[in-house]
Amino acid sequence: MHYPANTLEPHWMPFTANRDFKAEPRLFVRAEGIHYWTHRGDRVIDGVSGLFCCAAGHGRTEIADAVARQLTELDYTSHFQVGSPPSFELARRLAALTPEDLNHVFFAGSGSEAVDTALKIAMAYHRARGEGQRLRFVSRERAYHGVTIGGTSLAGLMNNRQAFGAVMPGIVHMRHTWLPENRFVKGQPEHGAELADDLQRLCDLLGGHTIAACFVEPIAGSAGVLVPPRGYLERLRQICDGHGILLVFDEVICGFGRTGRAFAADSFAVTPDIITMAKALTNGAQPMGAVAVRDAIYDTVVDAAPDGAIELFHGHTYSGHPAACAAALAALDIYEGEGLFARAADLSEAFLDAVFSLRDAPAVTDIRGYGMLAGFDLAPADTPGARGTEAMKRLFDAGLHLKFTGDSGLIAPPLVAGGDDIEAMVAILGDVLRRL
Repeated sequence: MHYPANTLEPHWMPFTANRDFKAEPRLFVRAEGIHYWTHRGDRVIDGVSGLFCCAAGHGRTEIADAVARQLTELDYTSHFQVGSPPSFELARRLAALTPEDLNHVFFAGSGSEAVDTALKIAMAYHRARGEGQRLRFVSRERAYHGVTIGGTSLAGLMNNRQAFGAVMPGIVHMRHTWLPENRFVKGQPEHGAELADDLQRLCDLLGGHTIAACFVEPIAGSAGVLVPPRGYLERLRQICDGHGILLVFDEVICGFGRTGRAFAADSFAVTPDIITMAKALTNGAQPMGAVAVRDAIYDTVVDAAPDGAIELFHGHTYSGHPAACAAALAALDIYEGEGLFARAADLSEAFLDAVFSLRDAPAVTDIRGYGMLAGFDLAPADTPGARGTEAMKRLFDAGLHLKFTGDSGLIAPPLVAGGDDIEAMVAILGDVLRRL
């Protein structure tokens, strides 16, 4: 396809230095497997699965064909008082995949919408059970929960918050779990479980009976892959149970095999009350998010309403969009048919060993990882984030695409990658990092 010159300016790009990008653009025009191709014809390894989305790799014709069939059969219907079969089938498939009794699924259009949905479900649940005073929420420093006002309020990343003063009231933050003594630890670190007691301190200060839910990413992804210390998630679950607080796992990044199991809740053997998901739900082929809740939450909200009445006054135009459901169902078929979750578990050790081999690079100050997800920190230059941006550009030119948050790099290759692909990726990364 031919794109005429001078067409970049009208697009205000998200999370992008727009002036810098438009002066020297990095455009992808094709993708297949674990690779992108640029507008210059260069091949680039996708080291972050698009944006943690394309777990089964790019160009999956099974998904494209399923979406095309759905669009020609039923392109759109809302799910306000009407419905279509694909959403019910997808909800059934997801309920079979989620842990224990998280058997009811509400669909959204993105991870951000899923988080906002979880916030509202939590408030509706407590009100339905006669505890409408529970309007506070707990999150963490270095948290990322999307970019709606609700997600921005939960966020613990300063740059995501500082320009937006009118955020939700009643949200408080625990400390993050990164500790200096846990530097260069593969998997779950031994130190830091006691940081979960921040939740107990907030209960003591504010009253546990005023807190609706505690939101955590099992692995804090966008902040730089902060793996939970051993016992940390278990302690949060215990405190939530003791005070009637809902525990919400934001698995928008961790879900669908990234940790070697369907969800990080399975990998860490801690079951939350609510799971938010998106990204790899459709392998990135269609925008979609979802929220899975315990049966008791659904039953409480639904049973509190009069017969024939709407129980939850919430929803989105594209909730359960037929084409998105078709994409998700096809993606689940691929994950199951190709055993990609088990493949991720089998490949994890070699992947982490390869990434941790970069610990001797002079600019690298820490490496962390779990499953098929790893992060590393670079020593800051004069301006925070400048070294990360420079590394991203050099990696792109060298043939590797990674995600950076400030001076933290994130690596999350597609689960279809092989050992040779991992070696090629780390070889490029090592060469660039040692030259920074």
